[in-house]
Amino acid sequence: MSHSPSSRLLNQKDKQRLTLLLCIILTFTVMNGTMFNVAIPDIAEEFSLLPSQVSWVMTGYILVFAIGSLMYGKLADFYPIKTLLTIGIILFASGAAIGLFSPNYGVLLSARILQAMGGATIPALAFIIPARFMPDERGKVFGIVSSTVAFASGLGPITGGLVGGAFDWRYLFILSVLSLIAIPFLRKWLPDEPHRKGTVDILGALFIAVSVAGLLLFITSFSLLGLFAGISAFSLFIWRMKTFHAPFIDPTMLKNKYYTTTIITSFFGTSAMFGMIFIVPIMARSVYDLNTVQIGLLLFPGAMAAGLIGQYGGKLVDRHGSYPILKAAFIMVMAGSTLISTFVGIPPVFMAACILVQYMAFPLIQSSTANLLTSLVPANQTGVGIGLFNLVNFLSGAISSAIFGALLDFSHIRFLINPFGITNDYAIYSNLFAGLVLLALIAVSLFTFVFRNKVKHLELQSQNL
Repeated sequence: MSHSPSSRLLNQKDKQRLTLLLCIILTFTVMNGTMFNVAIPDIAEEFSLLPSQVSWVMTGYILVFAIGSLMYGKLADFYPIKTLLTIGIILFASGAAIGLFSPNYGVLLSARILQAMGGATIPALAFIIPARFMPDERGKVFGIVSSTVAFASGLGPITGGLVGGAFDWRYLFILSVLSLIAIPFLRKWLPDEPHRKGTVDILGALFIAVSVAGLLLFITSFSLLGLFAGISAFSLFIWRMKTFHAPFIDPTMLKNKYYTTTIITSFFGTSAMFGMIFIVPIMARSVYDLNTVQIGLLLFPGAMAAGLIGQYGGKLVDRHGSYPILKAAFIMVMAGSTLISTFVGIPPVFMAACILVQYMAFPLIQSSTANLLTSLVPANQTGVGIGLFNLVNFLSGAISSAIFGALLDFSHIRFLINPFGITNDYAIYSNLFAGLVLLALIAVSLFTFVFRNKVKHLELQSQNL
């Protein structure tokens, strides 16, 4: 279906206003996902939580965010974007208001999940709006939106550190409440759209959400009931995928081995990244006794470097191709994880440099795999392909946070996996980052093995041309 009639309703000034507003809202959403990382030690201390328990502050948010990001992308084919964004921002701000006054961990977790239910609309629709309403300038707007995501991810940790350190971690929710201000402007500047007929597999989405949640419950608390519920829900999801005419995840996408391998590679890369972001604040409190502001400062150089690299990641991919950039990014992950694993316990300023090496790999993995995916799927399936890519990446964050949170409960371990580790006093942290090295090695090896013939074929084609 063409959306060109709607795009003519936007003049140049409206496009500029809408792009700026989208970037502001996107900044709030992305920061909301990263600025709470530095507050995790404070939350754990206030509610007397183990790492495996407090990990749900991130895990629960990311899980719902992951399912929602694909769901809203599908809903945008049938319902006006204006309506979806209005509902999403209201849910996002409502969750933040509840979180601001959360008296216990249960209320806090509920607030984060409600935030995720609404916040998922923003990144999901931020890439659809330019394609639908600004077709002649969508490449330019995509670049602006991507740079905003990179910048906001770098701004999040330092904002979380400053606000949480100067006041209280609950005040971080105030920034999300302010997103309500955007609603009247969005409703004014976004074109009206008609409702369109279509089907969204809500039951399939529920099955996949319960299956992942059950797995995460088993990982974090060894709940056999959670494992049983997860396996049962996943079985129902497979049945639904085979029998429903428009399943939540299109099984035909997964038959392309190159597409599936790229998804798996990105999953491992994102897992390593989320694992690092989750472990570092807890390590900083345990090893260095840093306060919330200092934890933000520890993460800030790496996050800002990732933001700067993110702006040029697409250009690097266009110039050198996805394959070498992706391999180089995984080498950076392995190098950064090895440095952190080896030198846990050195002064924080040097540890920040080690973290920076690994942090910079993340936008390169994202830009190279996203670019590769668009060349692997037909043009009419690009939206579905990228949607599944986003879903898997967000789920990797939820799963890795849960796994590392559970492993951090074994803080008494003194055996070092890394033979070059400078001390066994912090063996648990050294070993976890050694595990990230192995994870990255598996990912890049799988990618290289599967794509070896395809790369040779493309090289021969370019030589013939």
